[in-house]
Amino acid sequence: MGFRSWFGRRPQKAVRRAVRSHRTDAVLAQAPLVTSAGEAWAFATRAELLLISAPEAAVGQGDAESRGAPSVVVHREWADVDRATYDTDSNVIRVHWVDGEEPTPLTLDGRRNVLPQVLRERVQWSVVLAEPVKLSGGRSARVAVRRRADGELFSQVIGGRGVDLSDPEAARALDAAEARVRSAAGLPA
Repeated sequence: MGFRSWFGRRPQKAVRRAVRSHRTDAVLAQAPLVTSAGEAWAFATRAELLLISAPEAAVGQGDAESRGAPSVVVHREWADVDRATYDTDSNVIRVHWVDGEEPTPLTLDGRRNVLPQVLRERVQWSVVLAEPVKLSGGRSARVAVRRRADGELFSQVIGGRGVDLSDPEAARALDAAEARVRSAAGLPA
């Protein structure tokens, strides 16, 4: 797909250069984002999600190329994404991260776009298998075997709200579940 948009807009040159310098492979989907601070774009590649922001042009310099240098706001591989939700009414995708970092909202500009579908497909592709783990006190966690773009498999433990992964009881349950999913995926336990 490159940087061509099937439905209109195309990122400014400086944004395209920033994507080229940070991505590992071809762009599968791109979407302009609604922001009050200039131009912002989301790019989905086979390996990662990139969010790039370019500030507005300086006062009196209206052309897009006179804006400040774009910055990479997010550069994360798909295995870093826990899940994403898409609210079609508000046109907002919320990307939730496995490390518990605050979800990243992506407000799409309302034009028809394949980014939500590509994001979903890339996250699903990265999950080889997963097992929910019920813990005491109604808490829960999840263990998963994930895949990186180069095919490497690895395991992840994702604690739910209020889960202390260092708690001995939780650690025992999660270690056992992790051993099961690693074994099922052919990884050493």
